[in-house]
Amino acid sequence: MTYLVRCYTALFGLLLTTATASVGLADELRPELRHSQVSRLVTDFIEKSHYRKAKVDDELSSMVFDNYLDTLDGNRSYFIESDIQAFEKYRFRLDNAVQGNYSLQPVFEMFERYRERALTQLGYARDLLSEEPDFAKDEVFRFDREDEPWLRSEAELNDFWRQRVKNDALSLLLAGKTWEEAAETLDKRYKQNARRFEQLNNDDVFETFMNAFAHTLDPHSSYFSPRNAEEYRIQMALSYFGIGASLISEDDYVTIQNIIAGGPAFVDETLQKGDRITAVGQGSDGELVDVIGWRLDDVVDLIRGKEGTTVRLSVLPEGALPGAPEDVLALTRGKVKLEDQAAQKKVLTVPREDREWRIGVIEIPSFYRDYEAQQRGDKDFRSTTKDVRRLIEELESDGEGIDGLVVDLRNNGGGHLSEATALSGLFINRGPIVQLRDTHGNIDKYRDPIPLVAYSGPLTVLVNRFSASASEIFAAAIQDYERGVVVGQQTFGKGTVQNLYPLDQYFKPPAGESFGQLTLTIGKYYRVTGGSTQNRGVEPDIELPSLIDATLVGESTRDSALPWDEIDKVRFRAGKPLDTLIGELSVGYRQRLASNPDLDYLVGNIEALQESRHRKSVSLNIDERRIERESFRAESLARENERRSALGLEPYETIEAMEKAREDDELDIWLDEAAAIATDQAILRLEPTQTRQARL
Repeated sequence: MTYLVRCYTALFGLLLTTATASVGLADELRPELRHSQVSRLVTDFIEKSHYRKAKVDDELSSMVFDNYLDTLDGNRSYFIESDIQAFEKYRFRLDNAVQGNYSLQPVFEMFERYRERALTQLGYARDLLSEEPDFAKDEVFRFDREDEPWLRSEAELNDFWRQRVKNDALSLLLAGKTWEEAAETLDKRYKQNARRFEQLNNDDVFETFMNAFAHTLDPHSSYFSPRNAEEYRIQMALSYFGIGASLISEDDYVTIQNIIAGGPAFVDETLQKGDRITAVGQGSDGELVDVIGWRLDDVVDLIRGKEGTTVRLSVLPEGALPGAPEDVLALTRGKVKLEDQAAQKKVLTVPREDREWRIGVIEIPSFYRDYEAQQRGDKDFRSTTKDVRRLIEELESDGEGIDGLVVDLRNNGGGHLSEATALSGLFINRGPIVQLRDTHGNIDKYRDPIPLVAYSGPLTVLVNRFSASASEIFAAAIQDYERGVVVGQQTFGKGTVQNLYPLDQYFKPPAGESFGQLTLTIGKYYRVTGGSTQNRGVEPDIELPSLIDATLVGESTRDSALPWDEIDKVRFRAGKPLDTLIGELSVGYRQRLASNPDLDYLVGNIEALQESRHRKSVSLNIDERRIERESFRAESLARENERRSALGLEPYETIEAMEKAREDDELDIWLDEAAAIATDQAILRLEPTQTRQARL
């Protein structure tokens, strides 16, 4: 059985939406036969294998009903009270629907009403742009309606959207646009949003509902449509076959957002960032199919293909007007490696005690492994552990080597459990890394698969609230084995394990079709000390100030999250206790906190954000908003100039100058402090014990 530890954060965005062959408004949304087949199969897996041992009955149906409504309209800005009343007859029917005893039509009816409401309100929003609103009027817009009752009538709904449009426009006016410019920008925005609704198809509806169903049980069980299943595979393998360009949808065009280094387009050099794709053809002489107005993922489908084959793109260069001559480019598809999502290294130098200390940094965005390549017998298959081992060797063999190492797991949402245990093995000599308890109560112990240590020097692990799942396994193991020091913020708290079920292996789909895949929570993992990271995450040894509000982000904020618990600890041999070392490192950190202008600046920014973070409404009076905005900007400039003054740097004269400089040289205060703590570790490691005790 292959266990996966899924990321919490959404990985894919718009690129992962399900394909549709239509360009304009799709036909009436309706369930298909395979949807009923998939829902029955998913229901069977849930009842037999999900960790909660949930029964799909009327009680669960009611919960799914509420979750589906929240998924569609969590901010309560599309449906009105009468819509919800009309839907109530389906509250206790959804369990029968997913079991195949009742049609999925109610699911589609609810979605169709949602789409109708959205298109109507977006059309209304565009109509409002014909007349400039009164920005001098005193009124308040409540933008966060999550906990508010449903709006009672279409009149109330229209008034909400009137305020929403006014707020959108006001934001653009405060950014320096004229009313005419703001109206033009918003008209394009609302038109594009409406087009996305128009292009939704049956698979979109089904996937949305099935995820609402799965997320009712826990936040990490998910259904992937055939399209999204392929994107998930790409994320785990960090490679695919195509031309090597990232695309975005702008107006009616699919536009080149970036050229991926090393890919076919990068080598060919004819395709450029900003080029707009107007048509795609297969082979050297295949018909060029017009793709203006198509969904992004449909265009992606045409461009991707088998290695060595040719795809032709008709492109309108950036800045060229519609109707201008277009270029037809022929590119040979090849393997594209997503290097920006792989582990990366760098060296930071920290001046201390009349010398510069070299601190290696390895940033790990995710825990990946190319299982398909591994199963083919490819000894060079890609994995996080292989890459990190290589990076460590390069850091230690490059010039003067390194005095300490920081493993940066910030924003790493997880990945393969096998990679978490293997990566831990690079730093731990031998022993169990994590325990896993499955649906039936069976407990497995996952041990260090790599008996040799790749790095034995001072180790610092940097985490934040978005470090989840496999990241937490690694951080917890380093902490429990007393191998290194964990610094940053309390981690996310995802201590559940998912199994991947490719549904085509269990129920043969019709020729040319696929049923997608299911990731289902089938267990929880526990530290070798017995406690779970579920809900609580990993507490850092040294906590750094963070801009991420832990009351708004994390497993503990999710209603369907599984609870924390603990099991028996296992026998393992930890290193020498680090309590004394952590105490000394904490002293150094607190001294820097009191005297380091960068840390003081960070704390000031956090305090400034606290008030705005929990606001649910704003004034629609432009003078009030301008005063509020300028006050916030002035305070931000003052904090920045106070920092610069303390560092002996010239102050910025304007907020614009400050913002431009930030674009060119963004601060990473957390990484700098992690490097400072790693330097302290290196110094203390070399310092005689009696000297350290005397100094304390």
